[in-house]
Amino acid sequence: MEPQTPQAEPVPAHPPLEALAVQPLLNRDYESRPAAFYERLRAEYGPVAPVDVLGVPAWLVIGYTQTLDILRDHRGNWSRRVGTWRAYREGSVPADWPMLPVVESDNCGFRDGADSTRLRGAWSEGLRPFQDRSRPEAKSLELAVRRYADELLTVISESGGRSGSADLSAQYARPLPLMVIGRLLGSEADEGDELILDLWRVTDAGPDAQEASARLIARVADLCAARAASPADDLPSFMLAAVPDLTAEELTGEMAMMTGLVGDVTGTLICNTITEVLIGETGARDSLSAGMIQEAINRAAAANPPMANLAFRWAKADVRLGRFQIAAGDPVMVSPAAAHQDPAFAAGGAPDSIYSSRAHLAWSAGPHACLGRDLATTIATIAVERLFERFSGLRLAVPADRLVWRSSPLMRGLRSLPVTYELAGDPPEPRPAPAAEEAAEQEAPDEGGQASLVRRVLRMMRLSQS
Repeated sequence: MEPQTPQAEPVPAHPPLEALAVQPLLNRDYESRPAAFYERLRAEYGPVAPVDVLGVPAWLVIGYTQTLDILRDHRGNWSRRVGTWRAYREGSVPADWPMLPVVESDNCGFRDGADSTRLRGAWSEGLRPFQDRSRPEAKSLELAVRRYADELLTVISESGGRSGSADLSAQYARPLPLMVIGRLLGSEADEGDELILDLWRVTDAGPDAQEASARLIARVADLCAARAASPADDLPSFMLAAVPDLTAEELTGEMAMMTGLVGDVTGTLICNTITEVLIGETGARDSLSAGMIQEAINRAAAANPPMANLAFRWAKADVRLGRFQIAAGDPVMVSPAAAHQDPAFAAGGAPDSIYSSRAHLAWSAGPHACLGRDLATTIATIAVERLFERFSGLRLAVPADRLVWRSSPLMRGLRSLPVTYELAGDPPEPRPAPAAEEAAEQEAPDEGGQASLVRRVLRMMRLSQS
């Protein structure tokens, strides 16, 4: 049976989306017990449900088969261009709708056809040196990620003794990919510090996030212009080499998207994997115990995908989904998190098995599938491996049901991950007080000619939150 079929019926069997009673997507269950929320939606509506997304009505697709079919889009029924959105064309989308900057971003994620193919081609070639493990750039990046991870863990455990406590979100999972972004962009050390700090402010969604976002875009634009004039061995240079007619605006937009995806999605993937291993209910712990780190990450991504819902797409024509007719121009969000709870997917394997089919949709699928999944998986693999090698006794510091999750229509990540730990080896030597530490670093730079990037970034992050 076809999961979706274009309809010629002039009149739907129900009111239009704008007239339906919609359930708010952001609610207590969605944040703390998403499985219960999706189960309730599925019981009431079937594979697609009308929801309110921060004041805008939309269809949330929660069936696995329907989600996969929309992502693959073999029939060309769906557009990622915001101009396809009927309410947007009519001017009825609130000007202060929080997700408007996302859908108006005009990067490759919100283009169709040849435009999307051209930009994705630049991405594919630009990422190749960092994802092909036989290339020197990939080898160098992996060494850097391992060095960043080890130094972050050293800083965490410097309080002295063989045990302690930490917030593995703020002190480990989030700063690690932010430093990788600086390396991918090829930013200079001092400029890279400020770029990383603004990335932190943006992903932290604090009071200065808007100003930080403006500075971030300006820095990325300057860097892209510099690379167009003088290429280097970095991501924007490789993308320009692959598609020389990329405009400065296009390259800046793509790099701005990259900072969000690598910074937030990869950091959330690391944090969610650690959480699933510590809770131990999804097979991630068994996979890790068996030495299958990538399988543990795969299990965590299936149980708790970093992007619970994927950003909007819009119907080009009337399409029947489940018992609803999606009108041309209606906004649709597909939900990998909900699709993974669908018995059509969840019944595919026992939760305690250390093997899985990798049929999850955490990386999307079809023409907009994530091109950087290998890079994100490599970063997460190194992060998880180094953490559990150096911390032998790692436990949640609060009950699992008291972990606090971020409120986001797209991301599923923790606000903090409090843990207690025991070291597998000897504790590091205690560091001097912050003022003395800063002076010592200025006098004794590391092998790269600069004071430790990890310590500088963590120190700035502490100052930004004080």
